[in-house]
Amino acid sequence: MVSQHGILLAISIISDHFGPLVSKVCGCLLRHGPLSLSDIIRRLQLSSGQVKNSLLVLIQHNCVQAYSTPRGKPVCETLAWRGDKTVTLYLAIFDNVLHRMRFSKFLSLVRVDIPESEDLLEGLLQNGRLTFDQLVGRTKTKAPEGSPAPTREEIRANFNKLVCAHYVERCPRPEPFFDPLADEQPISTRKRAHKAVEIVLSLEQKILRTAALSDAERFSEIPYVMEGSSNANEHDNHAVAGGKRKHEDLEVDEADSIIAENEVLWRTNFEKFIFCLKKKFCAERKKAKLKLSTHVIWEAFFEANVTNNDNKTVTSPINGILERVGQKEGGTSMTLDQIISVLNDLECISTTRNPEDFTFAFLEYCYLNKLVEACRNDEVESLVKKKHGQEAYTIFRLLLKQGCPVETDDITDRTILDKQIVHETLYKLWKDEFIDSERVPYVSGTGGSQFFVWRVKNTYREQFIDYLYHTALNLRHMINNLAELLLEGTKDEIKLRNRKNFLVLVLTRHDESLMLFHDF
Repeated sequence: MVSQHGILLAISIISDHFGPLVSKVCGCLLRHGPLSLSDIIRRLQLSSGQVKNSLLVLIQHNCVQAYSTPRGKPVCETLAWRGDKTVTLYLAIFDNVLHRMRFSKFLSLVRVDIPESEDLLEGLLQNGRLTFDQLVGRTKTKAPEGSPAPTREEIRANFNKLVCAHYVERCPRPEPFFDPLADEQPISTRKRAHKAVEIVLSLEQKILRTAALSDAERFSEIPYVMEGSSNANEHDNHAVAGGKRKHEDLEVDEADSIIAENEVLWRTNFEKFIFCLKKKFCAERKKAKLKLSTHVIWEAFFEANVTNNDNKTVTSPINGILERVGQKEGGTSMTLDQIISVLNDLECISTTRNPEDFTFAFLEYCYLNKLVEACRNDEVESLVKKKHGQEAYTIFRLLLKQGCPVETDDITDRTILDKQIVHETLYKLWKDEFIDSERVPYVSGTGGSQFFVWRVKNTYREQFIDYLYHTALNLRHMINNLAELLLEGTKDEIKLRNRKNFLVLVLTRHDESLMLFHDF
């Protein structure tokens, strides 16, 4: 469940991009969950046309998913629906709204990995969903004056690189059927999954899973067409790539290509980008703890990363690693045996398919999860220290590491703090809802004596992420206010512009903490 400040942040983002009317519809869905068109109209007291247009904008930009569900009264005895009527519901996708703040980060990733495809990704980020034909038209109009416009086949090749790298995917089913009763049936009537891998999904995740295509459909590239096809305006001599192919295959490709270019909608695959940011985060945090010589090889390993589609590992060929190492200070003196030895120490192992490729498996070694957990604790502890001082930081860190109730006198002994200071600090943390207290009676002894035990509150992370939402919301309001002042014109324009740029940088860095808790 998204907190109130999270909803206000999402509404602010949508309002800045699409205006107050669209943000009202998005906010209504975020607050009340899935709603039908008539319910949205009734709650917001807007006209049918206004709500429909707003929903179309949100669907176009991947912020809302429509789906059908059975309609009728449930029969209590059989838990089945009476009748076969269905109703269309709309569900706001909170994560995709937040991703709108990260477009520059996504572009920077592609700029390094597939620079020639950056303009195509930018088009999808700005417009939400486009056909390949629309992307071709946009790319040609944005070509610099005096330089030849790229051909359709060049654009197709660059676009297929994005699809092959899973940066871009075909859009999900526009209105899938989802039966909540069938989804909630007892486990005995469904296929049993192993308890260790059983994951409880939210309603939003269930809807998105129902709408999702298979991986083969999501990342199916646009086939190359035959020369002379009426669909393609321009062709290179290498229109068909990858060797000889049969004439029948080309005919099938031509029909598929016409559909894929003119009818199939494509969108950005946010899941891939978030995992790329996870990998970047992991590399940066580990790099700070490595020796200088190891540090160079670790950087080279990530810089030589080749495209992989499993979203679990980083794979780099040894030739690419050697090339990157040679470009760094002191790298020319390193031998191949030294580099391979360091890679093995860093748990970068040779792949079974190609011994000259090295892979670092984040999820197999649980390294990423442990690192994220430690960084989350550091973030919360730093906030406690900032608000309540060093004593509160010491006590909170102790309770967090213990992971169980700790008696007041025990806290005093372990932290070597004055008893009065411990009592005052515990009260501050309790009042701020970082910790919980409980009275426990003595097991032995006479009378009704009791003592207090303290533990970190189970919801402290939810409280912290709400704090992050609130901070991001305030930063956005300050940036918007400065932007309005700049539009009005003022003598202190340079000062205001510098302040605005500084706040934008602060918001960008703040979003890294937000991703650490919400996306990682």
